Amino acid sequence: MLARISRRLAGLLATLLAASFVIFAAVYAAPGDPAVFLAGGRDKLSPEKLELVRAQYHLDEPLVVQYGRWLGDCVQLDLGRSFKYSDQVADLLAARFPTTLTLVAYATVLFVVLGVGAGVLAAVRRGTWIDSTVVGGTTLAASVPSFVSAIALVAVFGVQLGWFPVTGSGDGFTGTVHHLTLPALSLALGALALISRVTRQSMVDAGAADHVEVARASGIREREIVVRHVLRNALGPIVTMCGLVMAGMLAGTVVVETAFGISGIGSLLVGAINTHDFPVAQAVLLLMVTGYIVVTTLVDLVHPLLDPRVKEASA
Repeated sequence: MLARISRRLAGLLATLLAASFVIFAAVYAAPGDPAVFLAGGRDKLSPEKLELVRAQYHLDEPLVVQYGRWLGDCVQLDLGRSFKYSDQVADLLAARFPTTLTLVAYATVLFVVLGVGAGVLAAVRRGTWIDSTVVGGTTLAASVPSFVSAIALVAVFGVQLGWFPVTGSGDGFTGTVHHLTLPALSLALGALALISRVTRQSMVDAGAADHVEVARASGIREREIVVRHVLRNALGPIVTMCGLVMAGMLAGTVVVETAFGISGIGSLLVGAINTHDFPVAQAVLLLMVTGYIVVTTLVDLVHPLLDPRVKEASA
């Protein structure tokens, strides 16, 4: 187990290193000269003025040297200073990340509870109208982009019915839940459809095992068979997919936060890209990639604990 964890951690660090270089290089390869923005955004600047700005911010150094300097600062949690706000990037992330984390957690609860529940119901009622309804509904939900579902939810539940606010993140637990219900639901719809389909198929595969038929022949109650023999053996793929979807939700918050006017890291990334605020864009992208890699690594480590067959096959 220790050897497995060591290998995964080494792979995590190597992946983070490669991803950080791609992020750094991609942001500086974007159109626009950061020196012009740092000098006040004026297009007509003397070459001497631009050279002074580049030297001040080390933009005249080779890309590899700039990357090494930036990576060393990131390791020390120094993410630089925002070009637009003139504040430390770490402070901007610390102020906005809790809102995004709350939104992702809320959406995760929704798609796990509703998605797994719908998948289990469809698998238990396989071949009936309930199964057809769940499959049809999840197929429709998966085909709708998040920005379209966000607009529809705002129009129906926010404007026409007036049940939920359409902007902001609220204050306190009750206010936060009230304000983030529509954003979390729009973020969770596509994930809910995917999880329900994976749950249904995993339940069907686990229900076809020989020991399940033996349990039925032994007179064990169907509810106990579903919970102890079918769902338990189907948890491995379900938990893995839930972890992967949750890890990718940080990137999905960009559209949802913009649509609902939420001050999270997703809207911060959009603003940083529009204003060529390179330190903020780099930090947000690095945070998203780090979150995805860490969560997927944890899921990979937990999977053998849920399904001993994976551990035996790996051995």
